[in-house]
Amino acid sequence: MPLRTLFPTLVHVAPLGSPPTAELNRRLLRECLQLRHDDRAGRSWSARNYPGGYTSYNSQSRMQQISPTFARLARGLDRHVLRFAGALDLDLRGRQLVMTDCWVNIMRRRVVHSLHLHPLSTISGTYYVRTPRGCAGLKFEDPRLERFMAAPPRKAGARERNRQWVSVPAQAGRVVLFESWLRHEVPPNPSAAERVSISFNYSWF
Repeated sequence: MPLRTLFPTLVHVAPLGSPPTAELNRRLLRECLQLRHDDRAGRSWSARNYPGGYTSYNSQSRMQQISPTFARLARGLDRHVLRFAGALDLDLRGRQLVMTDCWVNIMRRRVVHSLHLHPLSTISGTYYVRTPRGCAGLKFEDPRLERFMAAPPRKAGARERNRQWVSVPAQAGRVVLFESWLRHEVPPNPSAAERVSISFNYSWF
């Protein structure tokens, strides 16, 4: 073939796998909702910075260290992160990728998570706990977008690898991993039910 694929942006999307997802998600959902109820500081911060939604990002951001249920999730995620690092050909030089942050996000109807990245981390991701029908997925931006000079628009039916934005549907029990420099957002949640997810960062020590 005359075409070569250079500088691809890899995203890992897979079911969590063992332990059984349904039972784990029931426990996680209960703890996420309880955390929102108990986390006065988090609710206050969310009211100012995450209108209509709740996140423990600024209050309880190391859930894997305080909850056995979240620690159980982290052990499952560790396996995915290791595989993703292998797919990226990362030379870890004998050091580990370790989960440093883990927090809860609850999105009510019309709540949006604006475009951002995760500075000072290596690999970031999301695990979906509850995803109502039709809820928003995770939308990724082509990291080259600001460098497209005098470029025509992409065709409506462009192949995924040629699109400037790609959305990965939210599905309960699914893990989505990406390199932390990759910008992403969550469009407004159109569902009347709450979308519950857990976000996390891994760093290289």
